[in-house]
Amino acid sequence: MNGFSEEISLEGHIIDSGILSKVWGTVMDLGGEFELQEIRVGRRKNETSYARMKISADSDAQLQRILNALQDDGAVVVSPHDVRTVPAPGDGALPDDFYSTTNLPTQVRLSGNWVDVSGTEMDLVIVVDPERSTAQMIPMADVRQGDCVVVGHDGIRVLPVERSREREVFSFMSSNVSSEKPKHLVIGEIAKQMRAARARGNKILVVAGPAIVHSGAAPYLARIIRAGFVQVLFGGNAIAVHDVEAALLGTSLGVALENGAPIEGGHRHHMIAINAIRRAGGLRAAVEQGILRSGIMYECIRSNVELVLAGSIRDDGPLPDVTTDVIAAQRQMRAALPGVEIALMVSTMLHSIATGNMLPASVKVVAVDINPAVVTKLADRGTFQALGLVTDAELFMRELADSLTTA
Repeated sequence: MNGFSEEISLEGHIIDSGILSKVWGTVMDLGGEFELQEIRVGRRKNETSYARMKISADSDAQLQRILNALQDDGAVVVSPHDVRTVPAPGDGALPDDFYSTTNLPTQVRLSGNWVDVSGTEMDLVIVVDPERSTAQMIPMADVRQGDCVVVGHDGIRVLPVERSREREVFSFMSSNVSSEKPKHLVIGEIAKQMRAARARGNKILVVAGPAIVHSGAAPYLARIIRAGFVQVLFGGNAIAVHDVEAALLGTSLGVALENGAPIEGGHRHHMIAINAIRRAGGLRAAVEQGILRSGIMYECIRSNVELVLAGSIRDDGPLPDVTTDVIAAQRQMRAALPGVEIALMVSTMLHSIATGNMLPASVKVVAVDINPAVVTKLADRGTFQALGLVTDAELFMRELADSLTTA
């Protein structure tokens, strides 16, 4: 065995979910060694298993890298110590050896008790309130000088998502990106899951890109919203602008949606749409004044969908409803996420990745794009629970609308 070592334990359905073999592979891939010291195997479907092992490495830095990777799989450092914290050295600054979170449920040990960490999200830090014995994940920018920031590995427990015992679309097709999936069956199953989520009183989020409008899928998304299957919608300036352009002028990017023909002078249509909304005072005002009478934004306003439009440097206008401060937009998005059970991400790479980074692993994610690389990137960035569909936005939305609204 190498000179630097630490004991870890794993508990749960670690064998049939492949977690134990994954842990062994990670240790060896990172140049370490393991010694299995104890293992108890559950004999029945509902019984958990337990393993304890010693992890060794040639240096402390290498050992820390291995432990960092293993904690994402639910490994707990076997130690009698509570979680360690160090005061933040300044606003928006972190102490050395800070713990960076995953999107998995996490607990920390405070006064000998395991405490749930709230606000589950990847790439945040954990701040402890010693007086209340609580812990919360927060963005680096929100850390204030003197906050008790969790560091190291002691007293941290990550609860990995284990393989579902039920055979359903999100368990047997997740992270498997292909253009050859039986889309009609998959979309039908997605619709079934959406109905079940709404029956439980949970929310459905749509992250929408402008290709929804360009491809002619907007009427189908509007129909889904009208039927009550969207409670939150994230997007940028573009999805709103081109949706308004389609509603007011019948074009998207100056191209007639009815026949696909370019319209003379159509290059300024999106500017006409922006101007109409700005003169009205915003999307809600435009609906109330009878200026905007159809489309995705119209249905969102009518159905009181929580709408977060985050701006970018390339935006024209933008619309008054667009939040141009990206940190403020992140906070609005986070505030809208509690209660979301299913997220549909359609034809928007950057907004999908940003949203995926904010979602706990318990949220079921459907990523749809005509480009396989866009769908793959979402899983590559950490949203491993995503179901990827490589298909046209119009086809997906039409099939989904039919499945949700046809008796």
